[in-house]
Amino acid sequence: MREVAIIGVGMHKFGKFPNESLKDLGRVAVWNAIHDANIEAHDIQTAYVGNAGAGLLTGQECVRGQVILNDACIFSVPVTNVEGACASGLIALREAWIAVGSGMYDVALALGVEKMYIDDTAKVLQVLGAGTDMESVGSIGYQFSGGYAQGIQQNMRRYGWTREDLALVAVKNKYNGARNPYAQFQKETTVEEVLNSRVVAYPVTIFMTAPIGDGAAAAIICPKEMASKFTSKPPIIIKAMAMHSPGFRDYRLPPREPDTTKREVSSLSAREAYETVGIGPDDVELAEVHDAMTPAELSTYASLGFCKPGEGNILVREGRTSLTGDIPVNTSGGLSARGHPIGATGLAQAAEIVWQLRGEAGPRQIPGKSGKGPRIGLIENNGGTVGSGAAVSTVSIFMRD
Repeated sequence: MREVAIIGVGMHKFGKFPNESLKDLGRVAVWNAIHDANIEAHDIQTAYVGNAGAGLLTGQECVRGQVILNDACIFSVPVTNVEGACASGLIALREAWIAVGSGMYDVALALGVEKMYIDDTAKVLQVLGAGTDMESVGSIGYQFSGGYAQGIQQNMRRYGWTREDLALVAVKNKYNGARNPYAQFQKETTVEEVLNSRVVAYPVTIFMTAPIGDGAAAAIICPKEMASKFTSKPPIIIKAMAMHSPGFRDYRLPPREPDTTKREVSSLSAREAYETVGIGPDDVELAEVHDAMTPAELSTYASLGFCKPGEGNILVREGRTSLTGDIPVNTSGGLSARGHPIGATGLAQAAEIVWQLRGEAGPRQIPGKSGKGPRIGLIENNGGTVGSGAAVSTVSIFMRD
């Protein structure tokens, strides 16, 4: 398989845009990526479009990607629609990576786009609930906030996490989001404000959750050896994109704890990604992780090998995952501050890693271990729930050449 480089990324700001459609959101992200890559639209040979909820939310089914890209003037190329709940955008990038790596195409576009703000919260919650097994879970009113809260409560009892520990993650991410022009929320907050905000599902408060919003993100990729043909920017190499679904579970046994099962699936993807690249957790210089509820970050640190299970709160207390720490996490602001238009999230994470590795992240730029900018970044992204684990778990590793 050929080495594949990301040569361009682009986003539409995340937020609430009642007067913009899926086509409007996608067009901006696509053309920002095209300009960043310094290519022409006709250079794109294939495209993969990730979207999760348009069918239920806007009525657009069947040919979502074709409709969006036709409006963006991307014509006469094969367009593949991808759906995987919150992981849809990153799955689209993975499919594009495989297509280019295999030699079938030389230039591919990956787009993630979601229109969630429709002034009907009940309908949005219906879409989120559909990211489960509808026969056994989704149809009885399951909500992810409740599932997250259950796992967090268990960890508080098991590891001694405090509500202040949970709030510190939100404070960190809101601080980072305040420095990201693409973030939905660009305002810092305090521990007290987080804890005093409305409770969603104890101990999770509204300031610990990802908001409803709209947005899009895109990436242009090509073989590493062709990157200099298009751009003088440092090519960012996709070194690994591991993806797993939950393993076999004997339901005659006592139920597993949600947090434990999710961590096992994420750990499997992380282990595969590390082995593929030949590195370990200590080599990673920054990470974007899936913090749909910010306290989930504390468990993800252990899944990725940044600490032992239950010690994520120590990393946050010591500031090690902040912009000035030794392993900054969610420099973009994460899902709770940057926002979480579910189909766009994975590619927004990818864009942040690319900007950081290029040294283009502005006031949230980190120095990396060398002090000359980071070289290795990681993305943890998951989507949906099957059983008590993530339906899709992905871990990707990017490296500056």
